[in-house]
Amino acid sequence: MRTLVVGDVHSGIRALEQLMDRANVSPEDHIIFLGDYVDGWSTAVETIDFLIQIKDTHNCTFIRGNHDELCREWLLTQRENPQWLAHGGTATRQSYLDANKDKWALHLDFYAGLENYHLANDNRLYLHAGYTNLKGIDFEYFEQSFYWDRTLWELATALSPDLEPTDPRFPKRLTHYKEVFIGHTPISKIKAVPPQNAANVWNVDTGAAFMGKLTMMDANTKEFWQSDPVHTFYPGERGRN
Repeated sequence: MRTLVVGDVHSGIRALEQLMDRANVSPEDHIIFLGDYVDGWSTAVETIDFLIQIKDTHNCTFIRGNHDELCREWLLTQRENPQWLAHGGTATRQSYLDANKDKWALHLDFYAGLENYHLANDNRLYLHAGYTNLKGIDFEYFEQSFYWDRTLWELATALSPDLEPTDPRFPKRLTHYKEVFIGHTPISKIKAVPPQNAANVWNVDTGAAFMGKLTMMDANTKEFWQSDPVHTFYPGERGRN
């Protein structure tokens, strides 16, 4: 069984379907989706429909992203959030307004059931964004950090690549887990790039909401697969650009 990690989808269901085919995903694989399923391209409802469907046929873990929480809030209240609308929410809102409202309750159940993080038996941690507590996730004060924090990735990328985890200068925040897999902070918004490693953190958000590709990575071997640039599936749309 492979553990396959999927970066931020941002409503790019067409790219996700291609990616699953390219990676030859089977029901025996464990697929960990790192969140941000919506906000970007026009097929938000279709994306969530697909994810709900594969829960019945595949071993999936769905992590909560900040965009998923913003979308859930709008579905519950219909309150306009200018920040959300300006960062991909406009396309998601329209997708839901065009859909049968019977789907809203089903999708709200999906959003409510998302996990803030997944800590595997091999001590690999999977979450959307990061955490701030020096003692790790069990001591985090604010659960919003799991899907909003960017400082974990900033910390990892600021370290010298020669610094070993056994070095006393290695940040304590990074010492608790064998590896950490995140999305949230796109590695590039303007071109196709591979996933990136810094210290023991892997970032697999390769800019699917912008001009990049959608990425799936084998957590053990680090082999990865990518879709075509996601914007090519949506001619005439801007995504989050």
